[in-house]
Amino acid sequence: MFIVNCLLLIVMPSIYIHIPFCKQACHYCDFHFSTKRDKQPEMVRALARELVIRSKEWGGEAVRTIYFGGGTPSLLTEEELGSLLETVFGNYKMAGDPEITLEANPDDLNESGLKTMAKAGVNRLSIGVQSFHDRDLRLMNRAHSALEAEASIRLAKRYFENISIDLIYGIPNLSEEEWKANLRKALSLDVPHISSYALTVEPGTALKRFIDKKVVPPVDDEAAEAHFTTMMELLEQHGFVHYEVSNFGKPGFFSRNNSAYWQGKHYLGIGPSAHSYDGLKRSWNISNNPKYLKAIEQGLLPSTEEVLTVKDRYNEYVMTGLRTIWGVSTERVKTEFGSKYYQYLLQQAGKYIESELLILDNHTLLTTKKGKFLSDGIASDLFMIL
Repeated sequence: MFIVNCLLLIVMPSIYIHIPFCKQACHYCDFHFSTKRDKQPEMVRALARELVIRSKEWGGEAVRTIYFGGGTPSLLTEEELGSLLETVFGNYKMAGDPEITLEANPDDLNESGLKTMAKAGVNRLSIGVQSFHDRDLRLMNRAHSALEAEASIRLAKRYFENISIDLIYGIPNLSEEEWKANLRKALSLDVPHISSYALTVEPGTALKRFIDKKVVPPVDDEAAEAHFTTMMELLEQHGFVHYEVSNFGKPGFFSRNNSAYWQGKHYLGIGPSAHSYDGLKRSWNISNNPKYLKAIEQGLLPSTEEVLTVKDRYNEYVMTGLRTIWGVSTERVKTEFGSKYYQYLLQQAGKYIESELLILDNHTLLTTKKGKFLSDGIASDLFMIL
């Protein structure tokens, strides 16, 4: 399982660093993290060491984005954040103005910490608000209150211009009016980017157990679609561009890191459970903190690698492309994957064009407003299966 040789030999302009710690477990979350933080200093040293080891894979292109995800990166101390950024800047060629994003929870943000982040080089903050209603925050087991969420954004705006907030829709018992209130609150705070996701019930989560035991009502797909439609209409009225199914940005404030991912650019993932991609191969680190630490200590990369077939690459392109305003280029499909895939794509897309869920514009397949909420399902029907 452990791969010692270089996994990715092509340039990668993005680096993702996974911080696998949280104060407490959100009821809906199935990401890799631990609430036991005694190994956090050791983990940060291991992340730095993996960055050094994997710098040998770099092809020389300048790093354009660094993204601290998790977990909860806002749990990093000033010294820990500084050491990781210093390791990147000391071992990789950097673009002149890299986007450096850090995910943060409202309850972790204070004036001192925000000053530290900005001084260290973080220039984009992604705040995990999820809701401005305390009832919803309690259901999700978030550590902050609605008032803390609002206060954290107002404070963050003193130090950061480029701020994104996360909101979740489709929460059980969340009415249309309450959802509109969430959106209006976000608009009143004048943030330039909003990421919003439908609440999903993942196996093994506390939310799944609560629903199975009828403690919490099941997610209502029709209500979620209504929330999504309301969000599209309201945010676009206020100048946001719906550039990816779950992401709305004012012009100039799209996530450069995530846009690169959706457009199939290469990236390097550091830390337990982190994924990497070079256009031809995908690799992912083990989702186990102790095993990750042990392997890195021994100078090994605790990674598994998968070589993507032509079919895999076509399916990924269709999935990511249909979620974005850039769509799926039929000419690229013909050139990169061949006439068989090109003809299949047009044939499968026909019924969705007729039902006005897709349009074909200048050799590009795009979802319509009517089709955006259904984009993943449409994409799966365009996949090459055989």
